[in-house]
Amino acid sequence: MNDNKEDKRCQHYAAIFVNVIITAVIMFADGLYNHQGYHTSILSDYGWVLELLSGHLKYIHCELGVHLHVFEALVDELHKMGYTDSCNVTLKEQLSIFLYASVTGLSVHHLGKCFQCSNEIISL
Repeated sequence: MNDNKEDKRCQHYAAIFVNVIITAVIMFADGLYNHQGYHTSILSDYGWVLELLSGHLKYIHCELGVHLHVFEALVDELHKMGYTDSCNVTLKEQLSIFLYASVTGLSVHHLGKCFQCSNEIISL
């Protein structure tokens, strides 16, 4: 009789183990098949930069730590040094990402969300 109870207990634990494995597989597979956009802000990375450049003069200083004329001078100087747009990211965007990271200290992950681009592009 004790063997029967032990068999039922083993079967019960085996059923729990199988359920846990099935649940884990379903949770893993769900991420592979149900794609939801991660970077979904209405503003693209360049849209945000344009908003900074055309917005209130104090806005760019607050967000990037420089005044508009300084930002434009930096872009001009970088162009003179041979820097150009790359990876579908304009030089203005690249400079904005750098300055914003310097001002905020945000991680690559958070910067990617702010600028609506992949972590790989942020870390270039």
